[in-house]
Amino acid sequence: MGTAGSPQTGTGTGRGAGRLGVDLDTVTIPQLQARMGDGSLTSSALTTAYLQRIKTIDPKIHAVLRTDPTALWQAAASDARHRRGAVRGPLDGIPVLIKDNVNTRGLASTAGSLALAGKPPSADADLVTRLRKAGAVILGKTNLSEWANFRAEKPTSGWSAVGGQTHNPYVLDRNPCGSSSGSAAALAASLAQVAIGTETDGSIVCPAGMNGVVGHKPSLGLVSQDGVVPISAEQDTAGPMARNVTDTALTLSVISGSGGARSGGAAGLTDTALRPDSLRGKRIGLWRLPSLGPEVDALMTRTAKKLRAAGAEVVEVTPPYQKRLAELEFPALLSEFHRDIDAYLATRHGPRDLAGLIEFNRTHPAERTCFAGQELFEQALAAPSTTDPKYRAMRAELKDLSRRSIDETMATHRLDAIASPTNPPAWTTDCARGDNDVIPSSTPAAVSGYPSLSVPAGSVGKLPVGVLLMAGDRQDAKLLSLGAAVEHRLAAWRAPQYLPSVGADADR
Repeated sequence: MGTAGSPQTGTGTGRGAGRLGVDLDTVTIPQLQARMGDGSLTSSALTTAYLQRIKTIDPKIHAVLRTDPTALWQAAASDARHRRGAVRGPLDGIPVLIKDNVNTRGLASTAGSLALAGKPPSADADLVTRLRKAGAVILGKTNLSEWANFRAEKPTSGWSAVGGQTHNPYVLDRNPCGSSSGSAAALAASLAQVAIGTETDGSIVCPAGMNGVVGHKPSLGLVSQDGVVPISAEQDTAGPMARNVTDTALTLSVISGSGGARSGGAAGLTDTALRPDSLRGKRIGLWRLPSLGPEVDALMTRTAKKLRAAGAEVVEVTPPYQKRLAELEFPALLSEFHRDIDAYLATRHGPRDLAGLIEFNRTHPAERTCFAGQELFEQALAAPSTTDPKYRAMRAELKDLSRRSIDETMATHRLDAIASPTNPPAWTTDCARGDNDVIPSSTPAAVSGYPSLSVPAGSVGKLPVGVLLMAGDRQDAKLLSLGAAVEHRLAAWRAPQYLPSVGADADR
């Protein structure tokens, strides 16, 4: 059995690759496929290495809820395809972790709630079907903020009644952000090659930033939401997460289904994008967000300097309409959640609607050990219907202002992308206090349905901070290409150290 950083698993900075022959921390999917293609690596060996790491390392961070008992069988089937020369694509044989609000047949898919912990779904979500058809190995399911952080007024990101609290691998008493907490923490700890997260507003990009990995929120509708526990059909999307932009783009090309430039996937990530001069002439608008603290602002200054040194033009911008977006978004989501969660629960064993879910939580004390309340559920139950004219006017205004926020900023400054800090340094996890998470950078892209991408920018103390890139609708391919160039220039990824704490100096 391999241990953390052992020669067998070959993980960690500068540590030997040993029998596996690759460093799991830094290897990319194309490199793995090259090794599997020449027979020097098998999916079975790769999957075994990740399962060993989950067994050894996950008890520190509680990111993985369960592994798929068929994972090694899936890997063996991929090995047979490689031997026959019948590889299905870049994800064939690649281990993937799935957030636990995504239906996976035969595996409990709970959204972190005991209410869904009984009978597993009978069918895969569309995106899981696509992963299986591409030959990916479904390795297991990741923990999340229960109900994707849409239950309590003071939630604690990374906690669920099913999985307990996920910890940040960099500093274990710090929060991983949410709601895709387990997916991001697992990637930081090299427990899978890629993972799937979901986002309504910030739930892919914030965990990616806080855990020092890459997260892409695709354009709305690019990835099917069929079989994914909803908050709002107007904003929800699943998306890929990985330790590098290349793997992120390749995963998007599979789960979005077309695998080409139209999908915003791998076709947007060319060799040119990875050249040191590929930022030359790009115009990037820097939205500083000083509210995230002086240390984060200083990191953004250093980031801008590095991008300018690579030939990019960086100008400071402030996207408009942010106050109004903040006023309108939450009330709209309440109405949409009531509509969409009722429709989803009707497909599962357990509570049949939101009222039944509220009653379940009232009668199950284990549901109240960290998320003490369910105020958002109760407010959603009383919210206006999505057929109400006032709701419809609210959502129409949200769509208009959020798109104008990005479109007008991009046009006025002739930008290729808007950049901002993804996250503050991770706060100390505290169930009594809840999250300390007023992070406005994700909202314009989340509400408009436009794409966003977080890549590692550096650290404040021992805690990772990401830079968030945003662009216009269906510009996923261009954004991933730009993100690859930014990632190459910043070279900010560092392996986690699993420190128990770093003291009060790293708090916001």
